[in-house]
Amino acid sequence: VFNDPIHGHVELHPLLVKMINTPQFNRLRYIKQMAEAYFVFPGACHNRFEHSIGVAHLAGELIHTLQQNQPELGITERDKLCVQIAGLCHDLGHGPFSHLFDQMFISKARPDIKWEHEENSVKMLDYMVRQNQLEPVMEEYGLKLPEDMEVIKEMIRGKKPEDRGEVHVGRPQERLFLYEIVANKTNGIDVDKFDYFARDCHHLGIQNHFDHLRFFRSARVIKCPDGLMHICSRDKEVHNLYAMFYARCSFHRKACQHKTNRLIETMITDAFLKADEHIMTKGSGGRSYCLSKAIDDMQAYTKLTDRVFEDILSSSSEQLRDAKNILHRIITRDLYKCVGKLETGTDFPQVVKLDYGMKDKDPIGEVFFYSKSDNKTAFNIPRDQVSKLLPERFSETFIRIYCKKNEHLAVAKQHFLEWCQKNSYAILKVIYLEQVK
Repeated sequence: VFNDPIHGHVELHPLLVKMINTPQFNRLRYIKQMAEAYFVFPGACHNRFEHSIGVAHLAGELIHTLQQNQPELGITERDKLCVQIAGLCHDLGHGPFSHLFDQMFISKARPDIKWEHEENSVKMLDYMVRQNQLEPVMEEYGLKLPEDMEVIKEMIRGKKPEDRGEVHVGRPQERLFLYEIVANKTNGIDVDKFDYFARDCHHLGIQNHFDHLRFFRSARVIKCPDGLMHICSRDKEVHNLYAMFYARCSFHRKACQHKTNRLIETMITDAFLKADEHIMTKGSGGRSYCLSKAIDDMQAYTKLTDRVFEDILSSSSEQLRDAKNILHRIITRDLYKCVGKLETGTDFPQVVKLDYGMKDKDPIGEVFFYSKSDNKTAFNIPRDQVSKLLPERFSETFIRIYCKKNEHLAVAKQHFLEWCQKNSYAILKVIYLEQVK
């Protein structure tokens, strides 16, 4: 039993507890959920470890609710265990400082590859099971290998809408709803979001208005007009779901895309890029991997956590001097300066994007509902039947310009203004403060 500040006393299956008590899972204790946001929001000190336990708990609660309310679905104990393991292990592949590592650092250090942490979650799961001899334990609890391992991996990756008609390796097509619990690529409504909404808001001191337990109570699996079995919600919940997606956008605006947060993210990325070839981690076969190559070897990757920040900061190596200086500037609050901010089209590279979770699409358009009088027929709800006050746009894109050297700030501001005028961009803000607080 885990005493969680968000969900209370959480009881997990013994197999999940065995997985938690491994070096590969315990690594998540040392990777902050909100990464560099801790330097801006002092309460954001929670880690991927407790988030993953929370997601496993919610995954179990949702599938148990579906099993109890709809016994005709034939949900088995194997199904329930697979979903819970997927929830527990979905973030095993995160690197130091979470999304900074894959979205900022790896994309610049290795631009020739397209890498997402979900793929390393799958690789780390395989590695964890092998290293800790968990196969016989999994079979002891009723899982069928390798079939159920493939199911768990598919649940971690999620299935994109364009792939939803495919036959899944481990479960027949009519079990598609199982893949919508942990990583829902159809409309983005999943237990991963439910936990991080509640947990991140709690630690940031931001109010969370979405009640995931209410969603659980109305959730039903119905065969939908696209011919597939989806998790559907009562029609009266449409306003709450819009509120959830608005809350996501608002949360990202206040926290993840906070000006100073993005400044520090950029500085840590710069430091990691300068340190890349000089931070070596020993992996399989005695081979050592640099920071950006450690993603290729799970033995090396297991050792890679947020601690790399302190390793650089405390290093006396001349090779790490430039990286160390950048991180020292973060600690002493000598940050890069924000020159200005402007709004632009979505085709501009390296910009800040805020949306409702599905880029410029209305995510509720992908949600199916049912009515009180007929809980076996699924339908979409057109926007004009919900409210006249719904947003017309579901994404916005803007650019922030940063200056790394204080002595160049005035010149940078002038060039920024001239560039905006030349390209006919609307300037949202020009920063005249001499120091970012």
